[in-house]
Amino acid sequence: QLQASGGGSVQPGGSLTLSCAVSGSFFSINDWAWYRQAPGKQRESVASVSRGGNTNYADSVKGRFTISRDNARRRLYLQIRSLKPEDTAVYFCNKLGPLAPWGRGTQVTVSS
Repeated sequence: QLQASGGGSVQPGGSLTLSCAVSGSFFSINDWAWYRQAPGKQRESVASVSRGGNTNYADSVKGRFTISRDNARRRLYLQIRSLKPEDTAVYFCNKLGPLAPWGRGTQVTVSS
């Protein structure tokens, strides 16, 4: 089970930290990612972290988003800064590759 939290409504330039709690014992052996889905758009991957800690980012968020993981707590994090209106979306976490069932996302709204 995947449950994202930490979203909210912020002004452009603001920051948020998203958290994802993962149930089950498979967290540490998988690569994980944050995805987002904006209104009327397809869900896209924005950041990923391998089981070894290597990270990758979509060009649109590079330098502003930081993904991290805590294997002991089975949690995935996404630090977001310098938020832009185009970052407005529902954010989800899931494995990178064969997906688990989608859990609850968290809404991020960026507007002035």
